Amino acid sequence: MKTYLLASAIVTVMFGAGADLFAQDLVITNARIIVGNGQVIEQGSVVVRAGRIASVAPGAAAAQGAPTIDARGMTVVPGFIDAHRHIIPGDADQWFKTRAAAAMQEFLDAGYTTLMEGGGRVPAIIQLKDKIEKGEINGPRIITSGRADPAMFKTEATARAQVQMLAAAGVEIVKANITPAATDEEVAILRIVVDEAKKHNLDVMVHAVSPKAMLAAVGAGAQKLVHTPHFGWLTDADAKVVKDAGVEQLSTTGFGVPVFGVFNKDNVPTFRDGKRWPEDIIDGEGRGREAGYKAVNARTLWEAGVTYGFGTDTGYLPLAGLAHELRTLNLMFSPQDIAKLMGPNTAAFIEKSTDLGTVEAGKLADLVILAGNPLDGYWNLLNAKVVVKGGRIVSDKR
Repeated sequence: MKTYLLASAIVTVMFGAGADLFAQDLVITNARIIVGNGQVIEQGSVVVRAGRIASVAPGAAAAQGAPTIDARGMTVVPGFIDAHRHIIPGDADQWFKTRAAAAMQEFLDAGYTTLMEGGGRVPAIIQLKDKIEKGEINGPRIITSGRADPAMFKTEATARAQVQMLAAAGVEIVKANITPAATDEEVAILRIVVDEAKKHNLDVMVHAVSPKAMLAAVGAGAQKLVHTPHFGWLTDADAKVVKDAGVEQLSTTGFGVPVFGVFNKDNVPTFRDGKRWPEDIIDGEGRGREAGYKAVNARTLWEAGVTYGFGTDTGYLPLAGLAHELRTLNLMFSPQDIAKLMGPNTAAFIEKSTDLGTVEAGKLADLVILAGNPLDGYWNLLNAKVVVKGGRIVSDKR
């Protein structure tokens, strides 16, 4: 193992650690495997060849000649995906110079192997994706987005021009924000954004934080919803509209829930921007009711059969953001639910079900080896010992 890790370090220095181009073979043995499709193998093995999972089976692996990890007492799960993450804060040029490499490694260390940008810092997010794919920065794979909020546009032509610019820049999905009121004017512009995006083979994901806005976004043809509504209660009928339209939705349930220890050390509850909770919640009702709406509405959507995935909508340090979202989801979701939510459901949201979201043969070998059993409690998802991205060990804390 020592020899392998040294060789891996040499490869990292020579070529950079970010690109799946340098995928490796690997064998993981004696592991509990949470496949992500409901199956759990209590003691099994995972064989990786050329960066993809070759086999997943109970018992020992019938594989020779590959580096081996003995995961006795540990659990293998799919690599974490945050499908709504604000990745690049502040001045992008300064961030690339002073923070990017460390920030991306922090995501890997927390277990994240894929991030979808939630705000669209164009061209910065495209530059980050390029640097990671070239191996200049070691980090999770990046899915890029760009903004086309209806409030940005006064005419149909300007809305279409923005989408055309994003498509030309190479973004992979369009992000649009509509207000809780979902006025006729902004919904009309949203329809135009969706229409133009379709011409460029781009989906539109909508920030819709009220039941009215959620239904308006679905009616306008949006393919994805990036927030669980928190301006009032969803009905079963509301949730059925989302389900019947085949629209996927993300959690972001930690919005509105008081945060401790991220911005302060004195146990004072703050909001996600560090201001007082609940008085300063952005676009909130001022009494913290968002925290209750989010969790209950999440379960309503889940029970309706909506494909409900994982997103934090934060710029927190990766482990802190993961802990905050999971802590909130724990109110309404079992550990088994969370495994499905974080794995195949989130892979479906980012349109990567073929490659990600479960520990199955043929998928990309994005894997997290955890110290405990997350089916005993979400907190065991917060202790990644080894992280594998595309068959390559990118974090090892054993």
